[in-house]
Amino acid sequence: MSRMGSYLKKHIEALVKDVGIEAACKLTGKSKATLGRYYSDHGEHADRFMPVDAVAALEEAASYPHVTGALAELQGISLSFDGKRRNTKERANVNSDVIVLSQRFALLMAEYQQSIEDGVITINEAKRLLRETSQLQQVLIDMKLHLEEEAL
Repeated sequence: MSRMGSYLKKHIEALVKDVGIEAACKLTGKSKATLGRYYSDHGEHADRFMPVDAVAALEEAASYPHVTGALAELQGISLSFDGKRRNTKERANVNSDVIVLSQRFALLMAEYQQSIEDGVITINEAKRLLRETSQLQQVLIDMKLHLEEEAL
């Protein structure tokens, strides 16, 4: 299998595991076995990849667009991912920022606890921690901007 194929299969696996195998089956209409073949590195499945519509459905439910990110990286393209996905489209203020900040910090701590549970932080766990840290940083930037707005 090519390095590119192996790279993509690892990200397909990360996507399926991010969503959860049962949920992934429901979202894509595919069986567990079929989804497993999409990220299997066995020779007989080397040329089998997940269809784009299934990737799109899973990435909508996932915490991060794993496959889209991998495809972009392979082409030397950098993406800007806004993982806010807020429940409301209301204009945020400092009070809502404090709530979001608390929630993001709780997510970071939960991710850290899960990552350090076995005493080793793997590369994928480190990437998830980095993503959560970046999201926390974005909340702080938003909060700073709202505070500056109110100070004027």
